[in-house]
Amino acid sequence: MLSLEDDVEAHALHRQGWTISAIARHLGRSRSTIRAYLAGTSVPGQRRRSAPDSFAAIEPYTRARLKQDAHVWGSALYDEVQRLGYPRSYQRFTHELRVRGLRPHCEACAGVRGRPTIEIEHPAGEEIQWDWDELPSPWGEGDVHLLTGTLAYSGQTRGVFCESEDQAHLIEAIDRVLRMFGGTARRWRFDRMGTVVVVGTGRVLASFASVAKHYGAGIAICPARHGNRKGCVEKAIHFATQRWWRTAVVTGLEQATRAFEEFQRTIGDGRERHGGTVAEAARDERLLPLPAGAYPATVVVGRGVGPSALVEFRGNKYSVPPGFVGRDVTVQHRLGAATLEIIAATGVAVAQHHLAPAGAGLILRLPEHHDALERAVLAAYSTARPCRRKENRPPGPEALAAAAVLRGTPADEVTVDLGRYAELAEVAP
Repeated sequence: MLSLEDDVEAHALHRQGWTISAIARHLGRSRSTIRAYLAGTSVPGQRRRSAPDSFAAIEPYTRARLKQDAHVWGSALYDEVQRLGYPRSYQRFTHELRVRGLRPHCEACAGVRGRPTIEIEHPAGEEIQWDWDELPSPWGEGDVHLLTGTLAYSGQTRGVFCESEDQAHLIEAIDRVLRMFGGTARRWRFDRMGTVVVVGTGRVLASFASVAKHYGAGIAICPARHGNRKGCVEKAIHFATQRWWRTAVVTGLEQATRAFEEFQRTIGDGRERHGGTVAEAARDERLLPLPAGAYPATVVVGRGVGPSALVEFRGNKYSVPPGFVGRDVTVQHRLGAATLEIIAATGVAVAQHHLAPAGAGLILRLPEHHDALERAVLAAYSTARPCRRKENRPPGPEALAAAAVLRGTPADEVTVDLGRYAELAEVAP
């Protein structure tokens, strides 16, 4: 196959009087190839098929099926055309579907793809957009949950890692993000997340409406199937996931939150925005002041008690009585309170502690728990000598009697010990 440049060169040389052989040697092609292009039977940039088009026979059927059902899976359609005699692979079949443009466009399912779009202007301080990002946990099974908040005008982004997406964790994360920003925008925009709205109707939950009132913000909900209305936070999540999360070294939720904030301060805030940087645009946000304390929601998490009678919570460990080792308990913390409670499975509070700073790595053990654990440990000590593990201890009389019963040997049967005869023979005169 000749490129467009070689085809032009061949025609120019032919017009100048070069022979077919000379042009072929000059371009490194065969004479038949040069002759075909000069005659116009071959087109530059298009390779002639060396085998018949196997898709041409099934194209009418495929086109009709996709017109009938635009969402039929390619694998299901491939099963059908195989029964009609299509000999190529599934990968080749889907390639032909794409290059021939056979699958029709479905407007109802297309989202924003294929539609005209325009940037929505957001006045400074007008809107903050919220969304969860579920990320594979790097230190265990399941996902970790990153609540991301993005100021729509400046694009400044902050986030908090949580172990759950329930309403209490959402409220706590919102408060922490707002305090990172130093204020709140006038409106909070959400998609139809079940902790904010009644999913079927899109109406704000009464339990969350009081949260917005506490911070003095309005709530804006994206219309159904119009998640692109909060494109600022979605783009921020995509940027953070690919630029930071894929290579981040994280060891826990609190450490990940601090690392994410540092990334946003150093990298995210340095992006261009409104003729300057995100950090410079954020100074013009004119955010509303925050209330003195967080909304008093109660965060509830389940925990297991470790062998040292300690319960982990937010990067610190809190003591319980030693009798709860190995059991499951519940940790409750009311936002804004200086204490937390540990509740047994029976619903009884077994410990109350002052809340340590998150991620401090402290061990908080109450004096009564320390004394009880010390007594339990000392009581388990023994002065007896440990068993010797290399003693020779063959089956004793009781075990031999039990074995005789299993073998069916009569209890009064006389057993001849030949070793005893040998001993007697050695001492005999």
